[in-house]
Amino acid sequence: MEPSAPPPPGGSRPRRISAAEQGPEAERRQDTTVGLVELTRWRTPIGRALAGVAHRIGALLGPHAALVLVLVIGLAVTTALGFLAAEVYDAVTDRDGVAGVDRPVLDAILAVRDPATAVVVTHFTDLAGTVGMPLIAIGALLVLGIRRRSWTPPILIVAAGAGSLLMTVAGKLVVGRDRPPLADAVPPYELSASFPSGHTLNAVAILGIVAYLLILRRHHAWSRAAIIVGAVVATVLVAASRVYLGHHWVTDVVAGWLLGAAWLAMVITAHRLYLTLRADRVEPLTERASGPPPSR
Repeated sequence: MEPSAPPPPGGSRPRRISAAEQGPEAERRQDTTVGLVELTRWRTPIGRALAGVAHRIGALLGPHAALVLVLVIGLAVTTALGFLAAEVYDAVTDRDGVAGVDRPVLDAILAVRDPATAVVVTHFTDLAGTVGMPLIAIGALLVLGIRRRSWTPPILIVAAGAGSLLMTVAGKLVVGRDRPPLADAVPPYELSASFPSGHTLNAVAILGIVAYLLILRRHHAWSRAAIIVGAVVATVLVAASRVYLGHHWVTDVVAGWLLGAAWLAMVITAHRLYLTLRADRVEPLTERASGPPPSR
């Protein structure tokens, strides 16, 4: 046997990705649990009902087609919730209720905002804009899709991004709320409707689904926690930057964060149903529901 080549200077040879880490088999082996949580185990009546419906859809269309269909249905439900939230918000006057915090918060920011910090914050918030966030999403779906040899990461990331964009457009059209006065904003100015904050909604949905896909393959609790904290901090900073620059009212970013989180929950639920269908091809649903969770 020929001796193996020595490692490159300054470090070890890059680890090669094994077949067990790629494709549907890897999804069944590695993506169905997060720590001690079994993602294909549905403990509530609603969850079991969803799993049953997904099982019937998957039997007819296949797992990936079922995943797409569930995402479309989830988008319709989340958009309806967004419209409901928009109607409630629209019923609140600028002087009463929740909207009453907007002007005081902006006035407090204007009292401490300085030009040098505003320049730095502007560059940061551009990362979550119409150019930066799509580049992050495309990079993540290419890396994860190719590395795992699976259509699942691209489908989930595209769904998260497309859904958040549709919800942003719908919310702005329905509410049509004016942004803070241009005199209080930092250029470049934005002239679209203010509610909800698209930067915030898109950041929560896209960074959230990328973080979710990453923690599926992390076996240490500290690494999963670090990814979650990083994603949450990043989205909170994006939301804060929009208010700091005077581009949105504070209630715009709160609504954007909550709507993004709701859509992210829908996408994750759809993926759990997809994993359930994949697992059902190996082990019947009734047997897995009564048996212990698989070891990791």
